[in-house]
Amino acid sequence: MAKVNYSFEKRQRELAKKKQKEAKQAKKRSARDTASPDGGEPPASTS
Repeated sequence: MAKVNYSFEKRQRELAKKKQKEAKQAKKRSARDTASPDGGEPPASTS
């Protein structure tokens, strides 16, 4: 009987999670960019 390759399954799950996370970040980034096309709030000054 063939041995189950759990490390392959784990790697596939990790890749799927990473892909979903990147898609979520890209969606947030695009939503943020469309919400403030003119720059929105200026960055806080450190001085």
